Amino acid sequence: MARKLAVIGAGLMGSGIAQVAAQAGWEVVLRDVTDEALRRGTDGIKASYDKFVGKGRLAAEDAEAALARITPTTDLDAAADADVVVEAVFEKLEVKHEIFRALDKLVREDAVLASNTSAIPITKIAAVTERPERVVGVHFFSPVPMMQLVELVRGYKTSDETLATAREFAESVGKTCIVVNRDVAGFVTTRLISALVVEAVKLYESGVATAEDIDVACKLGFGHAMGPLATTDLTGVDILLHAAGNIYTETQDEKFAPPELMRRMVDAGDIGRKSGQGFYTY
Repeated sequence: MARKLAVIGAGLMGSGIAQVAAQAGWEVVLRDVTDEALRRGTDGIKASYDKFVGKGRLAAEDAEAALARITPTTDLDAAADADVVVEAVFEKLEVKHEIFRALDKLVREDAVLASNTSAIPITKIAAVTERPERVVGVHFFSPVPMMQLVELVRGYKTSDETLATAREFAESVGKTCIVVNRDVAGFVTTRLISALVVEAVKLYESGVATAEDIDVACKLGFGHAMGPLATTDLTGVDILLHAAGNIYTETQDEKFAPPELMRRMVDAGDIGRKSGQGFYTY
């Protein structure tokens, strides 16, 4: 199995993917546009490794070796000899297009080009490349070191070989995969959580029940580890508004139409844990 990974984007998701891959023995290039973003990303990785060492789940020398396998860079050319490239930038199609156009000219012919998108159809991302059969969705979950799932998404032209390589990569870093065979907006998981969140917000917005009670209903009634409104605060109200909006635009299915309250919360900056206020106060 090929062992060189390039991760494009050193945010929460990108740095998490780099972290688990380096720990599993991959040589990792972590690329972002500014040194500041790279510093934040690598600091986060180091802090996470330290936490695992502190809990006795990782030996200090293994953490050190993993950290040494990560090369932060602002140069996209560093991805040129990667076996697998994972893009983990902002969920905007034009941003992803820019990166995939550049990667298409840069990386080896047999490299796999993966996107960590949670809602944008892979076919749309692959369309700007000369090798749509080598493009695949590899959707990790946050926080990457803790979450077991990876959603593998077939674009309209993704080859079996590309899907198999993506699965090998995800399994090599300790994840369990599900395969999305039809490239629908939102795939499986984002569609499920978006539909649940939209309904939960509507119930809350119309005064049917409190945020706490809606979340308790899902935890105790359905065995969810976390209720939909607490999940929205953790993920970011803005992120879920964007995801549901993407799916609604693509499908015109009313159950994904984002409620007014979510738009107003985002306008006001109440986007969840990262702002200190969402459906709950932090």
